[in-house]
Amino acid sequence: MGYLQFDVVMLLDDFPEEGLRAGDSGTVIDIYSTPVEGYEVEFCDEQGRTLALLALSSDQIRPVK
Repeated sequence: MGYLQFDVVMLLDDFPEEGLRAGDSGTVIDIYSTPVEGYEVEFCDEQGRTLALLALSSDQIRPVK
């Protein structure tokens, strides 16, 4: 599935080294098409501070409804 910039997505995998778990939500801030499709996703706390910025594939995230 393709995502657009500023789409809110949910993690499907844990990233313990970043303090993130499956189910955490973040915002797509950039989209890559080469060498493969990928998404730069920002995860923030309740105060809006960035917790992590990850490059993820579409099989690691899903849309938040």
